[in-house]
Amino acid sequence: MLLVRRDALALIGSLMVLPARATTGPLSSATAAAFGFDQADGTRLNLAAYAGKPLFVVNTATACGYAPQFAGLQQVWTRFGDRGLTVIAVPSSDFGRQEPLDGRAIVEAVRTQHGVTFPVVAKTAVNGPNAHPFYRWAAAERPAEKPTWNFHKYLVGRDGHIAATFPSAVEPTDPRIITAIARALEPQAG
Repeated sequence: MLLVRRDALALIGSLMVLPARATTGPLSSATAAAFGFDQADGTRLNLAAYAGKPLFVVNTATACGYAPQFAGLQQVWTRFGDRGLTVIAVPSSDFGRQEPLDGRAIVEAVRTQHGVTFPVVAKTAVNGPNAHPFYRWAAAERPAEKPTWNFHKYLVGRDGHIAATFPSAVEPTDPRIITAIARALEPQAG
């Protein structure tokens, strides 16, 4: 009887020091609509303009081995853009310094070399202490799923929170991405 009581007390004591159960929902009330990106032409791409619609935000680099994924991103844009999805390329030189271009040269390169017609913003830090506020927010929403290389993909749902993330090696046309996008485009209940 003494052993059972001691085990019960030990169990209760261990439960008192466990961290709170992780939640599956967003960590804050901030949404992607609170952010915007500078564009190469000097204007601002405000994500508030896309509130209530899914976004597919991808950090890119024109000299990266994953650069052929621009074609897949264009296919996703062509397939789902009319249904409300916006694909946004965020050029960055954070990983391997693989974005040697700047400003309009990046936009021109992806348009001529890869046929991109979706928004391409100005070169932006996505990692580390100088990361763009969107990327700091996304890292807070999904701390274990931050970009570790070029072509990391964030799918932002209609609610403005991160719905899914996909690492660099996952092609934009991968069935997992297509399924997640189709789900994000479904009308919201309510």
